[in-house]
Amino acid sequence: MSFGDPNNPYGQQPPQGRPGHPQQAPQGVPLQHGHPQYQNGYGYPQQPPQPAPYSANPAPGMPGAIPELAHWGLRVGADLLDTLIIIGPMYALGFIDLVTATDPDTAEPGVFFVVGLVYAVAMGFFQLFKEGSTGQTTGKKAVGISLRREADGSTCGFGLAFVRKLAHILDSLPCHIGWLWPLWDPKKQTFADKVCSTVVIRVPKG
Repeated sequence: MSFGDPNNPYGQQPPQGRPGHPQQAPQGVPLQHGHPQYQNGYGYPQQPPQPAPYSANPAPGMPGAIPELAHWGLRVGADLLDTLIIIGPMYALGFIDLVTATDPDTAEPGVFFVVGLVYAVAMGFFQLFKEGSTGQTTGKKAVGISLRREADGSTCGFGLAFVRKLAHILDSLPCHIGWLWPLWDPKKQTFADKVCSTVVIRVPKG
């Protein structure tokens, strides 16, 4: 008479997996080397990696992270600072021409105003270059916001930044409503942002 396997005195057969499927090891028991699910040095089945949260606009250095969009007040503050930096000195130098003229009523633009005009043009292009290459003008950097491509969160480059600046004409044409559009738009975009597929996000200051 055969008593079966001495390690299995009750004669029970070990559980079998479904045909075509590897047998699952009991929970907490290491798998043996060579088992289809043996994937690491400790013999325990390795958990599949969890996908990162999807985002159409990942922040720089944070793959899959959802950035915080810049609200309308921050954008206005940055634009005011940039405007002051660009044209403020030009008007200040023009005022010097005015007060030093023999007859202020008939005074024409002088050398100081010309210097100020050259400064304004040069500073405007410099700010545009900085916005395209880093996402930030001086004003945007001061308030902690950055211009990014909507698709991948990368910087725009000078070309797209320049086109976006021209596209702001669309924001001004219908009673300037495009400038107010971020107040209720889900992506807080102006018309220029929608045309160029850009967004403005919050970033650390400095």
